[in-house]
Amino acid sequence: MKQEPAAHPVPPRMRSWLFAPGDSAKKMGKAQGSAADIALFDLEDSVAPENKPAARAMVAEQIFGSDSRARLWVRINPIATVDCIADLAAIIPSRPGGVFLPKAEGASDITRLHHYLTALEAANGIPLGRTLVAALVTETAAAMFRTGEYAQDYPGRERLVAMSWGAEDLSAALGASEQRGPDGEYSHTYEMARSLCLIGASAAGVAAIETVQPEFRDLETLERRARSVRAQGFRGMLAIHPAQIEPINAAFTPSAEELAHARAVVQAFADHPGAGVVALDGAMLDRPHLALAQRLLAEADAE
Repeated sequence: MKQEPAAHPVPPRMRSWLFAPGDSAKKMGKAQGSAADIALFDLEDSVAPENKPAARAMVAEQIFGSDSRARLWVRINPIATVDCIADLAAIIPSRPGGVFLPKAEGASDITRLHHYLTALEAANGIPLGRTLVAALVTETAAAMFRTGEYAQDYPGRERLVAMSWGAEDLSAALGASEQRGPDGEYSHTYEMARSLCLIGASAAGVAAIETVQPEFRDLETLERRARSVRAQGFRGMLAIHPAQIEPINAAFTPSAEELAHARAVVQAFADHPGAGVVALDGAMLDRPHLALAQRLLAEADAE
């Protein structure tokens, strides 16, 4: 009997994504029990090669025993590795909400992953297309040139819901010993990676997710950075410690004042049908302001 595609699942909230090593049941449990929108079990960098087989079994068990699988995702190994196939074969039967693909180098990697997922969904009686995808899109030099490809029409595009970027793997690929200047800010190359991720995600119509802050005890800097990148257009942020979740969630949640202002902008344009510019609180607002207000309200209603 032919298996029919399911309706495309609605992604969970994506403000905060908390990594947990897949070979630690304790840390996965803490991530799952945290306020993170997505608990991200890692089978890539945080798991030594000799521990990967055991980690796959642990991750599958952790997901299978949960009643909130939509928010349990897995970072698999890169698509060109044999570990990727082994990861997927082990975890997809447990029905995670999605997979996080590292070192993605363009739309062809999403298509390849889509084919793997489709075969495994069919083999396990899972509705086709149920498993969503997020991708780290700037971790190699080649990847930097392909962030615009994710907006094209290609098999598997409907699975892609988020794009993120990373500095650590990119710096290793470049042979760079520094990522940041004396002021603590990223140098030009990494700011370019952040920008290419943001622009590529916007073109593809998916969420742009900010990379981690390794200094997990510096919550003041974390919140300041999270608010800054949200103002730039990012929709969420990766985290490596449970203490980072509260400030990230706060930074990416619209305040009552923001929502009130957005409603006022929408109402001002509704009161003047056909107007290209309206006045509100002593400022002149044009149609891009209306688009931003409508987007903010739509995202708030969807949460």
